[in-house]
Parts: sequence; structure tokens; C-alpha cells
Amino acid sequence: MLTNSLVELDRQHLVHPVSSFEGHEARGVRVLTSAKGARIRDAEGRELIDGFAGLWCVNAGYGHESVVEAAAKQMRELPYATGYFDLGAEAPIRLAAELADRAPGDLDHVYFTLGGSDAVDSAIRYIRYYWHAKGKPTRDQFISIEQGYHGSTTMGAGLTALPVFHEGFGVPYEWQHKISSHYVYRNPLGDDPQAIIDASVAELRAKIVQLGEDRVAAFFAEPIQGSGGVLVPPKGWIKSMRGVCAEYGILFVADEVITGFGRTGPIFACTDEDIVPDLMTTAKGLTSGYAPMGAVFLSDKVYQTIAQGAGAKAIGHGFTYSAHPVSAAVALAVLKLYEGGLFERGLEAGKRLQSGLQTLRDHPLVGDVRGRGMLAAVELVVDKDRKTPLPVSVQPATRLFDRAWEQGLVVRSFAQGIFGYAPPLCCTDEEIDEIVARTRKVLDLTLDDPEIIEALR
Repeated sequence: MLTNSLVELDRQHLVHPVSSFEGHEARGVRVLTSAKGARIRDAEGRELIDGFAGLWCVNAGYGHESVVEAAAKQMRELPYATGYFDLGAEAPIRLAAELADRAPGDLDHVYFTLGGSDAVDSAIRYIRYYWHAKGKPTRDQFISIEQGYHGSTTMGAGLTALPVFHEGFGVPYEWQHKISSHYVYRNPLGDDPQAIIDASVAELRAKIVQLGEDRVAAFFAEPIQGSGGVLVPPKGWIKSMRGVCAEYGILFVADEVITGFGRTGPIFACTDEDIVPDLMTTAKGLTSGYAPMGAVFLSDKVYQTIAQGAGAKAIGHGFTYSAHPVSAAVALAVLKLYEGGLFERGLEAGKRLQSGLQTLRDHPLVGDVRGRGMLAAVELVVDKDRKTPLPVSVQPATRLFDRAWEQGLVVRSFAQGIFGYAPPLCCTDEEIDEIVARTRKVLDLTLDDPEIIEALR
């Protein structure tokens, strides 16, 4: 009775993100009730392995009492403190220092947001201010990558290159531009790493020249493209793109909202190629999803330019809940968990996940398996030679997600027929093996689907 009541209340009042309003009302909500480690329970008593860590974010896993205690202690002592008027609180100050100490290069200055989308918005605003401070306000053009995701705020959605975030919203803006994704599996150049890197470098250079070398403000890139289908670039790709930006004096922004905090192995994925971005955005794993928080890291060059350009004037950017003390206390507690063994566990679990998913390549529906660490994808096709995706008519996203749910597994199911994986770093070997086994079961059931059988003919 309680579940039915909640489902009806949800239909009547709660607006869900990135959903068909009518479709969601018809299907009804699945109510989650509890979680521990890498497992969640729903209101019907079903236990599932969360192979997607909520929304790429519960990196530490569920149910850590130390995090709960840190939040409760902060709430009792000081539940809120504004950062306006030169005020502050201990937790966010200490968190900024801890993060700066671990960030690459001179990313020594941290502005806290509520999540990844507003971190991207904040980065855009700081970049614009930076160029104004340098006396170059006409450097106002931004470049990002097809298949990329940089949030769903109005400005961030314009940098995002997924049609669902554009349709009906009047974005992207005329100052937001795209170049092709590296998308190795479907790259028209084939899968030769150097050819893909060379083509991306050439296209970025051409776009800069087209827009005007003195007009481009910044280039945004994810170390691994998450919501575009977990697209892993060739080794050396991001370093080469960073090099182009340096060559033209363009700010390079690493969007590590998904890849940060052990998701790919190191605390930040850009350290895999020893690059130092001019700005870096993070969120999700920062608090392991236990409280809302994101962050923008500013290099000393960017920070000092803005500071000197503003002088005694206030810089007009801020949020009521920026540097929220409870979120900061949570993040500090989560950082202790990461460095107390979870990063190491994530490295081992990531190796097992990657090797386990590779065993699915023999399945008739699997076209590609890719990933790094605890971030992976399995792309389904109905013709391996032609790389023909699942037909839109079978509604891959909904159908595959539902089928995985029935098997006790939560994964991301992308519209083009791609399974996305981002399990908590705390997963046991047995849970990793179950993720792979349950995926194979879903693939077998999908292979028996009459509409899939028809598409295979």
C-alpha cells in the first residue's frame, strides 16, 4: 500500500530529470529504500548490484557510517555558513587545501559549487572574466567535442553535444562550437590511434583558424566521454589536444566530473597523461553522492589574472550554497575513505571488471567493449561486421535497462544500445563477477527477443 501511494504521489508531483514526463507517468517510479556497499534495495524487497554507482557518483559505496557521522557533527556545530562578506567555515577551507594539494600542477585555487553542471557554468564565467581581465573581451568563442557532456544548465547544455539536451531549449549558442569525437569504435578513419589523434589535432587547429586565433577562449574535453557512451580516447589524445591549446594560448578545461576521484584509477584521470589543465571541473565522486557538491579548480595563472584584473572590485559570481560546510565535511570524510584503501581496491576491481567484460566479446550482440578502471561500456550491435546498432524501434535504453533490473543489476542503458558501467570502488571480486554474469544473461535474453531476431536477419 505504501509503495502504491508513493508511486501515485510521484506521478502527480515529482518532476524527474531527463525523462519523458508522459512515459514516466505511465511506467511509474521504482522506489529505492536502502543501500549498503555496492547493493541497493527497492520497495518490493528486490536487491540489486548498483553497477552505475547511482549516477556515476557513489564511488565509495553506500552506508559508510564515518561519512554520516561527519555530516551529523557538522550539522550540529554549524549547519550553514555563507562565503559572502569574507565569511567562511573550517570544513570547506580545509577541503580546498586538501584538494589543491592533490590536484595536478598549479591548480591551487578551488571554487565550490553544488554539482557538475554549475561547475561548468562557473568555469565559463571565470574564463570570460579572465579574458576581459587580460584586455581581450573578444576571445569569447568556446569549443567542445561531439558526443561530449558538460552538464544541463543552459550554458553547459550548449557545450554538451547530445541532441536531447538541445531540442526545445534554444541551445547551443552561436559562440559554442564542436569538433568530432575520437569515438574509436565508430571513427571513419578506423581504429589506428595515431591517425585518430592526428585527425583530432588537425580539426581543432582548423576550427581555431576558422573562428579566429584571437577569438577562441577555451576548449573543453572529458578525459573519457561519459554520457556520450563511455568513449575512451587513444593514449596520447588528450595530451595532444592540450598541446594545441597551449600553442594558440587557449585555455584548456578538463571536465573530470565523471572521471575524478578514482573512477579510472588515479584521483584525477588527466594525471594519466601528465597534463595540467588551466581549469578543471569535478563533482560526483567528490562527496561520493552523499551530499551535493562540485568544484572548479583554477590554475594560479587564471586565478592571478582574474584577481589582478578585478583589483578592489568584487567578482560578481557566487551561489548561496557554495562551499557548504556540511557537503565539505562529507567530502573530507570521503577523501579519508578513498585514501584509506578504496583507491587501491578500485584499481584491483577495475582490472577485474575490464577483463571480465572483455569475455563478452564472443556474444553475437556485442560489437565493442571499452573502458578504463571502474568505467566501462559494452556496445551492442545486430551486425558485427557492419557495426549496425540496435534498431531504434526496439527502444534499447528502456528495454535493456528493464531487462537488467529484472536480473538484479543496475547499469546505464544508452539510447543507442550501449551498456555503461561505473560501479562503486568498494565492489568485491564476487560482485564484479556477478555484474559480468548478469550482463551476459541480459544479452542472452535480448538475443531471444523477437524484434532483435528480426533485426538480425
